[in-house]
Amino acid sequence: MPAHNAEQTVEAAVRSILRQTLADFELVIVDDGSTDTTPDVLRSLAARDDRVRLIFAPHRGIIHALNAGIAACDAELVARMDADDISHPRRLALQARLMENQPEVSVCSSLVRMFPRESLLGGLVSYEQWLNALLSHDDMARDIFVESPIAHPSVMFRRREFIDLGGYRDRGWAEDYDLWLRYHAAGKRFAKVAESLLFWRQAEGRLTFADPRYSLENFLRAKAHYLAAMLAPSGRPVVLWGAGRMGRRISKHLMREGVGIEAVIDIDPKKIGHTMRGVPIVSSEYLSEHPGCLVIAAVGSRGARKLIREQLVARGLVEILDFVCAA
Repeated sequence: MPAHNAEQTVEAAVRSILRQTLADFELVIVDDGSTDTTPDVLRSLAARDDRVRLIFAPHRGIIHALNAGIAACDAELVARMDADDISHPRRLALQARLMENQPEVSVCSSLVRMFPRESLLGGLVSYEQWLNALLSHDDMARDIFVESPIAHPSVMFRRREFIDLGGYRDRGWAEDYDLWLRYHAAGKRFAKVAESLLFWRQAEGRLTFADPRYSLENFLRAKAHYLAAMLAPSGRPVVLWGAGRMGRRISKHLMREGVGIEAVIDIDPKKIGHTMRGVPIVSSEYLSEHPGCLVIAAVGSRGARKLIREQLVARGLVEILDFVCAA
């Protein structure tokens, strides 16, 4: 993006926050080592609005910038967004109201609308649709090992809980997904305002597309790490559903995390009877013959998750308790 466009984008993002209908809030902006005239734009905005507080820091990356910004916040409720996104004028008011009315909620998101629409790829459109279909805590908890069920720039959370959970961490994978997985592991609750309150810019320079921490392989590492921690206390035998590419990739990371996989289920008769990573590939009848297994469904093809869920539920298995979808 040309420098003048980047600066105009930042100004538009800041103005969208300053137009919020919430009466009392402060805007903390962390400039992570900008080398254009963005600091001048920010100083001009701050000079005209005493709600704006600026933090200028040498470039150290998003995790340091996020933690620095939140450390500077005084309020109990903290919302965040990126410098190229746009917030609906009622965003903060509606999210704050939800969290005040539901004190059990730790993280509040909203529906999102990606833009510019004309350049969205099919995968992004599908992700937006999936994301916006997950409205309740149960929806988000059910699918948290499939993908991140929350758009990072759309969130509001309780500052004290965030600090108690250790803030943002660099684990070599996406810092936001890691945070939601830690909230989930701690038994915290999620919610969404069922309105599009965040307009989420998709551009080639986004970290999601450029930083290796956001690669599929590192997402799988994150899933395996938290799945292993969740599975360990149960002591139940683990069965992986999926001997295809996704199953092979996630099984590698699960095994590295110390998860012992008893069997791999697949519907392809050509695979049944063979092995994957030394584990026998079997039909779904294995579950009838070996009750008590905990199943991880890891098939990436479109529509497979729905079919596997239906089959497992038909067998009397309960999602979260007896099986988890991880793709």
